[in-house]
Amino acid sequence: MAGSLREPSFNVSASTSCDTDDEGVRGTCEDASMCKRFAVSLGYWHDPYIQHFVRLSKERKAPEINRGYFARVHGVGQLVKAFLQKTECCCQVLNLGAGMDTTFWKLKDEGLLPSKYFEVDFPMIVTRKLHNIKCKPVLLNPIVELHSEDTLQMDGHMLDSKRYAIVGADLRDLSELEEKLKKCNMNTQLPTLLITECVLVYMTPEQSANLLKWAARSFDTAMFINYEQVNMGDRFGQIMIENLRRRQCDLAGVETCKSLESQKERLLASGWETASAVDMMELYSRLPRAEVSRIEALEFLDEMELLEQLMQHYCLCWATKGGGELGLKEVTY
Repeated sequence: MAGSLREPSFNVSASTSCDTDDEGVRGTCEDASMCKRFAVSLGYWHDPYIQHFVRLSKERKAPEINRGYFARVHGVGQLVKAFLQKTECCCQVLNLGAGMDTTFWKLKDEGLLPSKYFEVDFPMIVTRKLHNIKCKPVLLNPIVELHSEDTLQMDGHMLDSKRYAIVGADLRDLSELEEKLKKCNMNTQLPTLLITECVLVYMTPEQSANLLKWAARSFDTAMFINYEQVNMGDRFGQIMIENLRRRQCDLAGVETCKSLESQKERLLASGWETASAVDMMELYSRLPRAEVSRIEALEFLDEMELLEQLMQHYCLCWATKGGGELGLKEVTY
């Protein structure tokens, strides 16, 4: 019974040496979380958990930013749910570079939890997330309720339970990543969904290719979802790169974000059997009309061109390997 489970021990004093070169990248986690929190506060989508991870910004976000995040959350969410439905939730999900993502809790509420849900991020970010989980029953209780053992395994950089795990690791160090995931009972025999959102672009092309190859090699049946920049060769893309560089955040992998074709090619070259990609303006144009009408009524957007320009520089990509009997090749947003 859940009521008999003891509260896990928790230690936030564990420390690791921080690479200052990654400080700007870690800062993007806070930026994205605050943008999502702001959009949720306006009613773009429902997320009762994000408020427990990030404060509400006093700075108002532009309407095109809010609509962009809505399309991102909708597109990724649709692909995730399609995979879960194809596998009847007999699968595992690896959210790589998860930040303050709340998908685990939302899937639980919807009765769509996979066999196990894993999150990975820098140890510093994981420490902060685990502190919030430990301190807030609304976050901790759903994990404890699903856990059949007497106590959870938890320390400053790791939590492992029956259905949810979060580990601090560097995605560029694949041997460490694999070791930590296997300690949390990652099962390479299960159909596996891997998710990266604005993660690969901060790695060199070689580093991201190694991660994509590792993912394709490690699982017989798998799907990879990637959300990040695209069409970065034009003036708008250059301004985006320069703005991020001024914040000590370098897009080390931007050369792989030249086009939708280059995004698909990197997946196929890494051992994935199918690859699809769509820019976010096209995805936005295909959203259910009722949803578009609802969110467009939330805020007035002065110039549609601003939204189009922004959305044409982000894309949603997905690739599959195996799973023919499950119909993974037919999965779409």
